[in-house]
Amino acid sequence: MHILQILPALDEGGVERGTVELNREFVRRGHVSTVISSGGRMVSTVEREGGRHVTLEVKSKNPLTALARAAALRRALVAIQPDLIHFRSRVPGWLVRLANRSLRLPVVSTVHGFNSVSAYSRIMTMGERVICPSTAVLDFVRAHYGTPDERLRLIPRGIDPQRFDPARTDTAFMADFRRRFELEGRFVVLGVGRITQLKGYDVLIDATAAVRERLPTIKTVIVGGVEPARADYAQSLHEQVRRLGLDEHVVFAGSQSQVAEIYACAHVLVSGNQAKPEAFGRSMAEALAMDCPVIATRFGGALDIVREGVNGWLVEPGDAAQLADRLVEASRHTLTGLREDALARFSLDQMVEKTLAVYDEVLAARRTE
Repeated sequence: MHILQILPALDEGGVERGTVELNREFVRRGHVSTVISSGGRMVSTVEREGGRHVTLEVKSKNPLTALARAAALRRALVAIQPDLIHFRSRVPGWLVRLANRSLRLPVVSTVHGFNSVSAYSRIMTMGERVICPSTAVLDFVRAHYGTPDERLRLIPRGIDPQRFDPARTDTAFMADFRRRFELEGRFVVLGVGRITQLKGYDVLIDATAAVRERLPTIKTVIVGGVEPARADYAQSLHEQVRRLGLDEHVVFAGSQSQVAEIYACAHVLVSGNQAKPEAFGRSMAEALAMDCPVIATRFGGALDIVREGVNGWLVEPGDAAQLADRLVEASRHTLTGLREDALARFSLDQMVEKTLAVYDEVLAARRTE
């Protein structure tokens, strides 16, 4: 099977990493894999792991150039000749719809977030099968777009057990990371993800301040890159840390590639999304695979992942005081069996096989038309 995945870009993020992993696993299973995006630092990984990357402008939301970009995509589809297209974002989805009108290639979509309900967002439900990474996303799509159940498929994101394995960590990197950010002897609280308001890092910083006297060894490490459009918010977080006198308790580690090792350095991960929940919560599942418990906001994908008191704790969005209490609780309790539970429910192999089964289902339905 020749599978084409299309997404806006191949930079930092869970969608991007998932696309790269599927590319690798498709190739391993003997399929041909092509990825179309506007480019990014993960392009080299796609190509190194046996896939092909085609660079096209599929990120811009400019309607004035949409037809020209759709025409370029159509030319690429004719040249690539995939058996199936899998799109993962709204702009690529609309471009696929325009480019594929006369080609009628089979199409699958994945809804990766709780986007505003609109005609523009509806494109994400227009695949012949619509993959949802969590029960919350599936319920959202069903409720707001009336997508029939026979087209919806629940496929949680998968964790690579080789990459996220406490027994396979780069101990030299871990030692250097601990030294660089002065983590020895500290209770390490981790936040992972791009620096955006949705991630709720301001609430995590407030919780760190609230718990400082009860947990004087706390060290909150925020790992994530800053996009130019989010520079003001990132600056406000640094100012918040200074204002609260938390220079010894909060550090910003920037974008990091060895996140498995960083999970292994932490005592607890906080996934504190505000306003808009995580569609799945990849960092939560990854942390659990590294035997790191999770504190998460009580909505979205976290409801499928976090089991209260078993592998972590749930808190209300925006409640810094409750988060502070849960941080204290996490410091006093050792939870066990986290990796085994995570791999049983969220393995990469399960995700790949279920995704390929959806592709086979779509292609089989086309053959009977």
